Amino acid sequence: MLRDDHRPAQPPDSSERSWLDPFIVATGDAAPRDQRDLMERPFFSLAKTPRTRPILYKAADVEVQVLAMPEHGMATIWDADVLIWAASQIVAAENSGFRTSRFFRFTPYHLLRAIGRPTGNHQYLLLKAALARLQSTVIATTIRNGPHWRRRQFSWVNEWEEMTTRAGRVEGMEFVLPEWFYNSVIDRSLVLTIDPAYFRLTGGIERWLYRVARKHAGHQRHGWTFEVSHLHAKSGSLARPSDFALDIRRIAERQRLPGYLLQIERENGRELLVMRPAKASTGTVDNRVDAIGTSGANRAPDSIEESNRESNSSCLARAQVRRSAGAAPKGEP
Repeated sequence: MLRDDHRPAQPPDSSERSWLDPFIVATGDAAPRDQRDLMERPFFSLAKTPRTRPILYKAADVEVQVLAMPEHGMATIWDADVLIWAASQIVAAENSGFRTSRFFRFTPYHLLRAIGRPTGNHQYLLLKAALARLQSTVIATTIRNGPHWRRRQFSWVNEWEEMTTRAGRVEGMEFVLPEWFYNSVIDRSLVLTIDPAYFRLTGGIERWLYRVARKHAGHQRHGWTFEVSHLHAKSGSLARPSDFALDIRRIAERQRLPGYLLQIERENGRELLVMRPAKASTGTVDNRVDAIGTSGANRAPDSIEESNRESNSSCLARAQVRRSAGAAPKGEP
């Protein structure tokens, strides 16, 4: 919206900004944090080419539907950096005793620097395109939405605005987050810190795989094991299963995921990916130490379930792990 220098805009009555108190972000400095559900479910396109084909995901009692507008395409995993930045700012402010809000007021410069992007004019244009995709992408999910979840659709950004002077100088930006996302960030049990090096990962599957590793393997010494076909289903990727598996092997060969080591194993005709933290820890972010967790690695494919409840608690006893396919390193005592 064009406005006179230093004259605040008056949002229309239909705007949530007319009644929400703004959360003013003065700097971009905050440890990066991600929302758990977004780290393991297929909420975003993993491709840089525009995607309009919907994501229709169902596993056990969890459903995720993501719809894209042809004009903008689906929000991508790179666009999700905006949400990671927002979650980071909310948690940092709350930890310091400040009140937060779904209504963000900030400068693009601080956001771009925080997520490791250049701050030139081209990046500002890309940021505006990302906000347009985040606003136009529609999500419906059973996660924390109850039995009428199809009626509770939302977008990653409810509304946004670029604030400029008549001379065309950008003074700031504003956006409003949906309640579903904001409430999940306020609940600290649903947020995890991530490595700042995540922002330097360039591949969509590579970025998604890091988030899965951080969510499931965490700091557990024995990590987590996935069947590669199971990962393909969880990712929502449009790649053929064979191409997806090839990408996973290449990522494992490069070993570029910050903080995690990847290993491909094969057992009984199935291809497994083992994720382990590069440095062993005495506990997880939840102050709990578990044996290696498995998802779709030691069970028949048709018995795989993917609910949040299972993802957070299906850790096997050490003795069981040693007898399970691909669930422990070869030769481990």
